[in-house]
Amino acid sequence: MTDHALLPMLARIAEALERLTPPPAARPDLGAADAFVWHPLPTPRLAPVPKVAAVGIDLIKGVEQQKRILLENTLRFARGLPANNAMLWGARGMGKSSLVKAAHAAANAEAAGSLALIEIHREDIRTLPDLLNILRVESRRCLVFCDDLSFEREDADYKALKSVLDGGIEGRPANVLFYATSNRRHLMPRDMIENERSTAINPGESVEEKVSLSDRFGLWIGFHNCDQDTFFAMIEGYAAAFALPIGQEELRAAAVEWSVTRGGRSGRVAWQFVQEMAGRLGVRISG
Repeated sequence: MTDHALLPMLARIAEALERLTPPPAARPDLGAADAFVWHPLPTPRLAPVPKVAAVGIDLIKGVEQQKRILLENTLRFARGLPANNAMLWGARGMGKSSLVKAAHAAANAEAAGSLALIEIHREDIRTLPDLLNILRVESRRCLVFCDDLSFEREDADYKALKSVLDGGIEGRPANVLFYATSNRRHLMPRDMIENERSTAINPGESVEEKVSLSDRFGLWIGFHNCDQDTFFAMIEGYAAAFALPIGQEELRAAAVEWSVTRGGRSGRVAWQFVQEMAGRLGVRISG
């Protein structure tokens, strides 16, 4: 085949490759909202969230120490001071994700527009480096948040997170902080860790990289199961905030019955109970 005949074929191949290559991400307008959701496909973009589903930070009860630590860290970051990536781990329904969103709202209440909240879904965590490259050139401070983060067997996505937490050659962008919540202390199931230890040639080395991932967060905040006194403090705090017309004794009795039907106590159960009581009592609440 002559060079002349090859040119049209090469041109068609080049055009086909261009069609297969995704277009570059447009520079986001981080002033369009205070919160965004990261969508890496088909074209990378940050979708604005007009209103975040958040509870006021003063309404989050039973986790006072955890609240203080995360709020202080978030406010420092929003003010332009050094702060740590944070992992919130532990019992379900104890307000981990609510606390992240409330801390973000508190930072913007102190200084409007100081902090953008960007949610990245667990299944998109491998694209985290791409998101950070987009945010790196922005001036606005960004809190990147992944809710319910965990990794399963044969899951290599943790390497993308590890590179971000370690910093790599470029380092984590100075305007970006990463928060994650997880029900798992080490971000993976215990049976996976034990299996790796029992089958590996060098058990210690085989699990060290995965288990140590959680250690790379500067803040490691634990949330534990809710006892009855804490549960009562939660519902009474909500009841007072929303001025529910009900006495303490009656409120507590109804709360105990509700927690029994739900099979446990937690911040989530307390919030659901208060919504139920507000509906029964004809009180309108938001959230």
